[in-house]
Amino acid sequence: MPTLDPVRPDELLPHRPPFLFVDEILDLVPGESARARWTLTGDEWFFGGHFPGRPTLPGVLMCEAIAQVGALAILADERFAGKLPLFGGLDGARFRRQVGPGDELVLECEMTRISARAGKGTGRALLDGAVATEANLMFVVVDQQ
Repeated sequence: MPTLDPVRPDELLPHRPPFLFVDEILDLVPGESARARWTLTGDEWFFGGHFPGRPTLPGVLMCEAIAQVGALAILADERFAGKLPLFGGLDGARFRRQVGPGDELVLECEMTRISARAGKGTGRALLDGAVATEANLMFVVVDQQ
């Protein structure tokens, strides 16, 4: 159940191509959770070298995509307007499915703890409804400048 009018990911996130991994926001509850979609076209910069003949989305980029969805939840909260959430840590990352060109990931992140300067969340990337990657994320919130 979205709580905001439709918004584009680049209206909240400071990321830009080729490092913006969210195509569409599906659900957004400011300060609590977010769901988004990332469709891999096969033209992404990393597929050429990872791996030739068997293009595979690097697991670390799936973790980054989950973190970007968590950042959507944080940055949609008025308390964090104009701030920048940065990775503070990653725990329990598990990679369960290979993801490649033409695949569509649904990315989810739920905040489990937020303070004025830091927080934690748990997230996952789903491929055809099955978990491809899951991880617990920690972040710090800093001024953009």
